[in-house]
Amino acid sequence: MSYLKESNKVSKPSKGNNLKKRHIEHWKVIAFYLIIYDIIAVNFSYFFGLWLRFDLRFSKIPQVYLDSYLKFVPLYTVFALIVFYALHLYKSLWRFASFSELNRIFASSVITTVFHTVFITVLLKRMPISYYVIGSAMQLALVTAVRFAYRYVTLERTRRERNVSAVHNVMVIGAGAAGQVILKELKSSTEVMSKPCCVIDDNPNKWGRFMEGVPVVGGRDSIMKAVDKYRIDQILLAIPTASPKDKRDILNICKETHCELKSLPGIYQLANGEVSLSRMKAVAVEDLLGREPIKVNMEEIFQYIWGKTILVTGGGGSIGSELCRQIAGHEPKQLIIFDVYENNAYDIEQELKRKYKDKLNLVVLIGSVRDSRRINMVFEKYKPDIVYHAAAHKHVPLMETSPNEAIKNNVVGTYKTAYAALRNGAQKFVLISTDKAVNPTSIMGASKRLCEMVIQSMDAVSKEGRMDILPFLYAHANKTIDWQVVPDPVDHMAVESVREEKNMDTIGQGSRARTQFVAVRFGNVLGSNGSVIPLFKKQIEAGGPVTVTHPDIVRYFMTIPEAVSLVMQAGTYARGGEIFVLDMGDPVKIDTLARNLIKLSGYEPGIDIQMAYTGLRPGEKLFEEKLMAEEGMLKTDNELIHIGKPVEFDTEEFLMLLEELARASYENSDHIVEMVKTIVTTFQPVGDKPTGKEFLRKSGQGAGEAAVTTEEE
Repeated sequence: MSYLKESNKVSKPSKGNNLKKRHIEHWKVIAFYLIIYDIIAVNFSYFFGLWLRFDLRFSKIPQVYLDSYLKFVPLYTVFALIVFYALHLYKSLWRFASFSELNRIFASSVITTVFHTVFITVLLKRMPISYYVIGSAMQLALVTAVRFAYRYVTLERTRRERNVSAVHNVMVIGAGAAGQVILKELKSSTEVMSKPCCVIDDNPNKWGRFMEGVPVVGGRDSIMKAVDKYRIDQILLAIPTASPKDKRDILNICKETHCELKSLPGIYQLANGEVSLSRMKAVAVEDLLGREPIKVNMEEIFQYIWGKTILVTGGGGSIGSELCRQIAGHEPKQLIIFDVYENNAYDIEQELKRKYKDKLNLVVLIGSVRDSRRINMVFEKYKPDIVYHAAAHKHVPLMETSPNEAIKNNVVGTYKTAYAALRNGAQKFVLISTDKAVNPTSIMGASKRLCEMVIQSMDAVSKEGRMDILPFLYAHANKTIDWQVVPDPVDHMAVESVREEKNMDTIGQGSRARTQFVAVRFGNVLGSNGSVIPLFKKQIEAGGPVTVTHPDIVRYFMTIPEAVSLVMQAGTYARGGEIFVLDMGDPVKIDTLARNLIKLSGYEPGIDIQMAYTGLRPGEKLFEEKLMAEEGMLKTDNELIHIGKPVEFDTEEFLMLLEELARASYENSDHIVEMVKTIVTTFQPVGDKPTGKEFLRKSGQGAGEAAVTTEEE
């Protein structure tokens, strides 16, 4: 039984193999038919030339010419087939035949014509001139016709099948090179069930003409009319070279059509041969901002970063991870990522390893900026030249319910990191700040203003060498025994070890240059962990409602890469003590943004997708001050980077108050907000009941218009 079973197992594959051997691929069948056709075509062509020469009467053809033709047929047939085979006329995909195939057909005709002319004349008989001319022309026509006829028939059948089952009636905006490629794919693809109905282009010379068989019906003013006429439900934007303003204007028209919108990202894809429907993306909100992409001097940044050891705290966050990406691309000596969240740190670590492999000296460390011993160890071991401090709690409403955590992490963490940078002689320390620090109404914003004051104090200490006035902020709360404050023994030991290792009065005065402390302040960024745009998109996908805190709330926009590039360039301008302010452009109303996003997704706000207004959340305000509203704003070489006039305060007094504030935060004081208010005099907390009428104190140009809805750093 076992033997029989084994025999059966062997016989089955054998049978299958025989079947495979007998199977002939489809292309070989087509090639066989083409060979038969070519044998007939090449010989009939020259016979037709001879026949035509003698008035299409066979009886009038001289026997000497007919005999010569018949004798030469076998030799010429074999030669022609060899030439056709060598030029791949039997292996080409004629369904996609183009100029390349046409060129090969023409080359084969030239070769065979020369052979026929020379050898029949030399070996047999000089034939009439018309025989050579008509024969070669007829051969070229017949060989070409059958192959391109196959392409035409296949495409026409596909087109009819697609038109019958088409899901979308498509309008293409842009009658240029990109538009032509998109139209070709629409007409040839078997996977895309879309029918191109019309083309829009602002060039009047193209109106009333056809592109790939599709009419160019007019400019942007004709969009609405064409949508109704052709029943368009999908619009493809193939205008990669259009200016942001033109693109914004066209999109503003398109969003009124309720059609699905897709856009071609960039003209570089034409050069790369990547232009296709699969490369088209859904229209992004950034396209409606109507401004040119922000440019920075990458050469300055390269010289600034190259060959240096760089530490990024909070390196796994939205801003921190982008900092790591851009730094990694500028050949640092070493990049150190420091983050308390191991998952975020792991993600950016793997991304950079995949991209740069062994070319990047990367170190990823887990730890908290609140831990004195940990952060000091990092600085002592790696001696970073430049520090980007992005680690912070940034969510406004959540910090309102945990104010002590905002102080511990943001303020104390910044102080400890800056202290370690100063102690170990780092060249530059760049704090990532926020516009919420300007006349703050939330504890988060107030904590970031305190961070700016920490940076200004550290820079003053670095300049003057007054290390003696710097307090030690312990990682844990000091104990109170019999009304006496007893320092935490663990961190007390850490502080004492610092004193033993280095004379604090000489820090910053040694061989290394003093540390330059600066802050970079900016507002909302697109794509951050708490950004409203991903939230709106998820709400639209779920069928709504789309939630907005207040119908009048507005804010500024900048992409994360743009913000980070400006942060890095601001670092090149730093001399110490500056608060750099980034110009975020024109503000955008959040309600309008949400409605436009709904329309661009093919829905009608209030009908298909409902809008809901939830009210301002704790710590939020209706209007943010405009970043450029401060008096004494200085310009830099980059018109988008300005230097704010620092608010003067007593450094020694601030440091004493900071020590008390840190101690109170670690004791989880119920009075922490009041203590912050005494230090940050512009802090006007709105508590858990914002009114929506919190207009900020005017300064310079007055109040600005950027709103806070979520964590945006």
